[in-house]
Amino acid sequence: MPSKLNRQTVPTTKRPIKILQFGEGNFLRAFCDWMIDILNDKTDFNGNIKIVQPIGQGMGAMINAQDGLYHVVLNGISKGVKTSEDRLITCVDSVLNPYDDYSKFLELGENPDLKFIFSNTTEAGISFNDNDNSPERLPNSFPGKVTVLLYHRFKFFKGSTDSGVTFLPCELIEKNGATLKSVVEHYIELWKLPSGFRTWLNTNVHFYNTLVDRIVPGFPKETITEIHERTGYEDNLAVMAEPFHLWVIEAPESLKETLPLSKIGLHVQYVPDLTPYRTRKVRILNGAHTALVPVAYLKGLRTVGESVADKFLHDFLSSAIEKEIIPTLDLPANELSRYASEVMERFQNPFIKHELSSIALNSISKYKVRVLPSVLEYIARKKDLPKGLLISLAFLIRFYKGEWKGEKLPVNDTPEVMEFFKKAWATNDPVYVAKVVLGNVDFWGIDLNTVEDVNYYVTENLKLNL
Repeated sequence: MPSKLNRQTVPTTKRPIKILQFGEGNFLRAFCDWMIDILNDKTDFNGNIKIVQPIGQGMGAMINAQDGLYHVVLNGISKGVKTSEDRLITCVDSVLNPYDDYSKFLELGENPDLKFIFSNTTEAGISFNDNDNSPERLPNSFPGKVTVLLYHRFKFFKGSTDSGVTFLPCELIEKNGATLKSVVEHYIELWKLPSGFRTWLNTNVHFYNTLVDRIVPGFPKETITEIHERTGYEDNLAVMAEPFHLWVIEAPESLKETLPLSKIGLHVQYVPDLTPYRTRKVRILNGAHTALVPVAYLKGLRTVGESVADKFLHDFLSSAIEKEIIPTLDLPANELSRYASEVMERFQNPFIKHELSSIALNSISKYKVRVLPSVLEYIARKKDLPKGLLISLAFLIRFYKGEWKGEKLPVNDTPEVMEFFKKAWATNDPVYVAKVVLGNVDFWGIDLNTVEDVNYYVTENLKLNL
């Protein structure tokens, strides 16, 4: 019979709180918190995490009921071999809900051991809220909460230089650190906070841009009984993730010394410029997903795993990545090939059922951002067509017809895009459809009919798939 999971049944080490974390969801717990737990084991970092629940309703009570303890279950393929690993996470101290007690939230800023603040408040979390018009009550927005916390810390420590903190936001937006700082500065201006606070912020508080990458399916409902039996504990917070992880942090080398994650074998990179790494992820990982979906779906496959297990689709996707996407990127070729191999291995993960229909959401805008830059860059560099990526575009246009051999397709896009394709496909003329779709500048930011041979190649492939 599994035991209750808490700090009475599991002896743990008491550590100072060195990290505040805004967000208690699956991703942060299986990514940042998992890394800090390993850091505590392998170094003298000796720091725990206090979580701030960013919205009124959340998982705080559940986490506190287990005294912050939970398991991360890593399931996947590593170097061609199926792997499974359970790790008990002990570095999460507890969760505070600021909506229950604003003063206790502000008191978190009085902690002299505090060095880092992590966050994942969704892509919409780093935004300004006009209703947060006073620091006298708890702001609704995440940046508003950050501002009042930092201001309280500034006053408590009388602006001392060693009271600064480092922000490592994990929200999936470009320049997440810089964006967070800009919204905090907006609140400083709105609330007319002292100029000394702004100076302290600019001098002692660091907001670094980051890029995170790990697939985290979440609570392993289907196998939780096995996990309980295997670990010996009843865990209502277990979270499943893939073995692959990547955290790229745009920061000076000095951060490697204060947060030495890369020195303990974790895939963490401290770089002067995040841009090529973001481009690599968007073009290879996300681009491969988007290029695969219409081809695989129209060939009768329904998940990423099924698709890459199919020889034709595996070869199609591998060729598109290696021969058409990688040649358009500027990182070292061996680094790009290694990343591409890892991506294909992740797609093959038998423990993760990634539905093609979910990736198909808003595929037109996804193709524009994730695939089209590779198409245009390939043409510019090679003076030739990236035929695999253009075959994918032809299949995508056909996918947006909405039916295939009598079956309704899971096309899901904005009303404007849906209406456009409805009118275009009413003609059932592939020549006309290709011309108007490729010529839609709102879709692509360019009239693709003006790019030599693109119309011809897409049209010919569209004809083949009517």
